[in-house]
Amino acid sequence: MLKYYNPQNMDIWSGRVDDEEDYESFRWHQWVKPIDLNAENNEPFDGEIAFGILGFESDQGIELNKGRFGAANGPSAIRKELTKLPCQFSEEVKIFDCGNVTSRFTNLESAQEELSLAVEKMLDLNLFPIVLGGGHETAFGHYKGLSLFTEKHNLKSPGILNFDAHFDLRPYKEGTGTSGTMFRQIADYNKEKGEDYNYFVLGIQKHSNTQALFRTADELGVNYVLAKDVINGDYLEITHELDKFLAKQESIYVTICMDCFSSSFAPGVSAPQPLGLDPEKVILFLKHVFETGKPMAFDIAEVSPRFDHDSVTANLASILIFTVVRAIADNTKLFNHKNRYKITEE
Repeated sequence: MLKYYNPQNMDIWSGRVDDEEDYESFRWHQWVKPIDLNAENNEPFDGEIAFGILGFESDQGIELNKGRFGAANGPSAIRKELTKLPCQFSEEVKIFDCGNVTSRFTNLESAQEELSLAVEKMLDLNLFPIVLGGGHETAFGHYKGLSLFTEKHNLKSPGILNFDAHFDLRPYKEGTGTSGTMFRQIADYNKEKGEDYNYFVLGIQKHSNTQALFRTADELGVNYVLAKDVINGDYLEITHELDKFLAKQESIYVTICMDCFSSSFAPGVSAPQPLGLDPEKVILFLKHVFETGKPMAFDIAEVSPRFDHDSVTANLASILIFTVVRAIADNTKLFNHKNRYKITEE
């Protein structure tokens, strides 16, 4: 039983209705259905493909990292933008709102543990997790949930693909991580389990990471591409490096910190980047990655509504989620649980 969890109030899923019966006129607010992860009568989804949206209402990690807090309200802001999206996929594709895990009544470590259990439940229900942060401390809880699932089914832990201005490999005291330590925590977590650590990050800013962090990245074998090389470099060359990384992974976890984007596209974040990435390029990489069938989960972190004029950042987050859902919907056979995990009932 999840303790720091609430099912979603579905009143947020409302908006313009062009037609109440013609599916081709539907928007997401007409299609998304609720799931209570604590319900005892939940049955695994048995159709073509289904997505589960889960919020992580936390920015404790940002505060501990001395950043601008506000991302705890990110899930609600992103949902409001998702409601408007058109259903540009077949009726075989289902979307469920799985509610929210919150850190408001506990410490960050307990909230991340709760998030991991919620993500594991979603995978057990044959849902593709889309987690809405929250600070990027979301990543540690999300990854642990994926790892619990893969370990249970004798699969390798997923590799990590991160779009971010920061490595998030800072040192931490045991049990007191922040929004800047998650990928170092994951490295230690995998080491304890005897699992490989595979981390690829695009968008790194030299002015946002110390020399010690670059050294730590090299010591951990992290693959990374600087933001300037994403902006000015050769797309095919970067894609080739990304493909070499993907080829070595059974599955990957894809995460986006919204501070990777230029502040003209994403002003509502903890650490705005005036020289960040262009969303159009990131969308190209996302489409390429999801067409491989390797991703097993996706999240977006650090949308802070209090800094988000006209909901520009939340709207961009919704477009990125739309891109992911469309890419998976176009390749359902690769993402169907029965096909990819070959899980049989005992």
